[in-house]
Amino acid sequence: MIDESQGGLNQLEHHSLAQQRSSRQELWRKQSRYVFEHSAFYQSLWQGSKPPTRLDDLPQLPLTSKAQLRVSQAAVPPFGDYLAAGRSSVSRLHRTSGTTGQAMNLALSARDCAVTESVGGRAQSLAGLGPGHSVVHCLNYQMWMGGVTDHLTLEQTGAMVVPFGVGSTDLLIETIRQIGINAISCTPSYPAVLERTLQEHFAGLEPRDLGLKLGLFGGEAGLDDPAFRQRIRDTWGMEPRNANYGVSDVLSNFAAQCEADTRLHFVAADVLYPELVDPQSGDSLALEAGVEGELVLTHLQRDCQPLVRFRSGDIIAVDSTGRCECGFDGLRFRVVGRSDDMVVVRGINIFPSMVSAVINGFDELSGNYRITLDTRPPYDVLPLAVELAAAGIADAGLAQAIQQAIKQALGATARIELLPSGSFELSEGKTRRVVRSYQ
Repeated sequence: MIDESQGGLNQLEHHSLAQQRSSRQELWRKQSRYVFEHSAFYQSLWQGSKPPTRLDDLPQLPLTSKAQLRVSQAAVPPFGDYLAAGRSSVSRLHRTSGTTGQAMNLALSARDCAVTESVGGRAQSLAGLGPGHSVVHCLNYQMWMGGVTDHLTLEQTGAMVVPFGVGSTDLLIETIRQIGINAISCTPSYPAVLERTLQEHFAGLEPRDLGLKLGLFGGEAGLDDPAFRQRIRDTWGMEPRNANYGVSDVLSNFAAQCEADTRLHFVAADVLYPELVDPQSGDSLALEAGVEGELVLTHLQRDCQPLVRFRSGDIIAVDSTGRCECGFDGLRFRVVGRSDDMVVVRGINIFPSMVSAVINGFDELSGNYRITLDTRPPYDVLPLAVELAAAGIADAGLAQAIQQAIKQALGATARIELLPSGSFELSEGKTRRVVRSYQ
């Protein structure tokens, strides 16, 4: 049974820091008891010992990994033995894409859904969406968390939401023009799909002619790159905002940027407890400005699949834990990259976001690229295939300039392959920049 005494969603961002700490502590006290009593997964992981009741003592508990959850769901389908509520309490089922492994079934109770939508609404509102906006949502609705769930978070802002999804790009462009849509919710790579469709099927119509003024992006790296943001502004005449950062197994969307600061604001302090750990050793790191590590998350309010000390796989850099110009008071951070997307070249850790920052500095390139690894590590060279812009010309001088820029910015040697414009298939979902083709 779900413990209804846990109540609804508290808006901790309106409380003082002392009140926030006290509220989070009380939420964890109730949640830890609930998890210990109802989650067979954690009863086994903790070997029958009760978890500490103080959040500061969470590092005493073992970390939880995605691999463990996959084993759990394979052994106890469809939701795994970390389902802590009866199946009759499951109000909605989502599924992860499975691009990096077995697809996972995500179970949410009615309260889990309400909490998810409320927190996601905070993030979208922080990014600038609100009444008066008409936003078209262009993420996959087919079971993926980013479809229906993110749609409902957009509705929380008071904006008019158009549930378009992916595919039928010609129809999307016509819909934007006919309805007068002024905002779009999608992945950062999706505008390139629209640009190509405009070139091929709407002669004389430029991206900025569509009238989009606000781009709400998420699901991919690259938004921290000033060159990418400026390219969106110049091409589309719209303001790009990092509005949708989340971890599917944990919460669909719990961080976004504001108008004044491009760093992600952690808006789920009453739902999630964040920690940092060393991605290699798993040792705890201080959650303070200037520290970089893997983000670890613990549910403070969750009915169906509560997670404790879950390794997100995202490497983040903490920039501030103080007050922002927008009035937000709390954790602000940047995503450096995913641990499973990291490529180590002669001891240097390289993430796709770092490569994007270099590639986007060349007007001769489209910004689309792939890192294809056909052998197992270690790597002496970064194999990088980059796509030319429509007017770009492949020559040895350009390849050498890119190679030098990679060396100067990242410290690694790259092997550059220049490809004609349109060589890479444009994805309407998440674009995979690192492709591991070895078995």
